[in-house]
Amino acid sequence: MRILIIGCGSIGTSLAFTADSLPEVSKIYLFDSKPNMAEKLAEKTEKATAVDSVEGELYHSDLVIEAASQEAAKFYLPMVVERGVNIMVMSVGALVDDDFRASILEKAAETEARMYIPSGAVCGVDGLRSAVEAGVDHVELISTKGPKSIEGVDYVLKKGIVVDNLTERTEVYYGPAREAVKLFPKNINVAATVSLFGIGFDKTKVRVIVDPKAVHNSHELIYSGDFGQAVCHTYNIPSPDNPRTSHLSALSASHALRSLVKNVLIAL
Repeated sequence: MRILIIGCGSIGTSLAFTADSLPEVSKIYLFDSKPNMAEKLAEKTEKATAVDSVEGELYHSDLVIEAASQEAAKFYLPMVVERGVNIMVMSVGALVDDDFRASILEKAAETEARMYIPSGAVCGVDGLRSAVEAGVDHVELISTKGPKSIEGVDYVLKKGIVVDNLTERTEVYYGPAREAVKLFPKNINVAATVSLFGIGFDKTKVRVIVDPKAVHNSHELIYSGDFGQAVCHTYNIPSPDNPRTSHLSALSASHALRSLVKNVLIAL
């Protein structure tokens, strides 16, 4: 299998190392808007080559992995599915726009391209997507983060909140997932994943809490319906390379890649 990774940050790097260790992967193409990042990562692997174009490499790729940003996902998703190439999407928030998501799914159906979305930084979405079969009437995601995780977020700054000055737990957002994904594009991708696996962006409620005493970023996923009720609390250790990214998110992506490469899907 030949893999093209878009984005060579913390998750892209983790995925590149995972792919490099898999005998089923014969070639890895690395692309980043900052070419030196792709080049440096390529030097640390045996199978990877830095490339200066995504479109040109689609002819040689069996799987594309977007690990860059919502903006990158919006730009490259149409290009990839148009070519009929399978893609794993990490910046799931890019799918918040209903028309954009519908167009991607429609084109993917035409070209037989497949889109994969790992569970990411939250546990419990496997039960949620199963529960939806019988009907779910409430889904809430409570994300608690340390100040550094949302430092510099425009929405927080406009509210006049200086995260470094907080001395107690403070709720900085409560509302639908659709708005949360837009306001916190680098922090709440997990809300998009929960929305897609559950009852949608408008019905899914999100709370974002900043806790100056937080040792870990955490996500509490609560949902109820005909099946009963579920509460799942995940305490994430931030990625050592990027405090905005959870370590579990990178691990989820690596596991998804291993499963796809080996054609083994243990849980659906």
